[in-house]
Amino acid sequence: MSRPEPALAQGWCALSALHGRIETHVERALQAAHELSVREFSVLDVLSAQHDGEGGHFRMHELSEAVVLSQSATTRLVSRLEERGLLTRYLCATDRRGIYTDLTPAGLALLELARPVNDTALREALDTAGQRPEFAPLVAAVRATVPAGD
Repeated sequence: MSRPEPALAQGWCALSALHGRIETHVERALQAAHELSVREFSVLDVLSAQHDGEGGHFRMHELSEAVVLSQSATTRLVSRLEERGLLTRYLCATDRRGIYTDLTPAGLALLELARPVNDTALREALDTAGQRPEFAPLVAAVRATVPAGD
């Protein structure tokens, strides 16, 4: 039986491997410096972008989509962060079924401390991966998404 698109499958495998390598490197750095997982950092980062304007706050299902977790996994993660005093949950004023999550001052402070660690680890992981021929085009594509000056 022939494989119709082996290059597509190889590209997907390379992308998956690159993601795994980057996530592992960033996870180790965040855990060592701030006892944060990559997923916890992602939740804090996403929530830090909320605003008071129209559509400015994430409901739990929107948060789960933004951090690419199931709703139940997101709820467990938010609960752990809430227990640590980093997040708070509250009911939507216009729809009592909706639950929003927001950063506490402690959560925002930790995020600000963790961002440079995350950024440095991400750059290191990309630099290392970019030296491998199978990852170099993917690393270049990731870097091409960053606006000049960032």
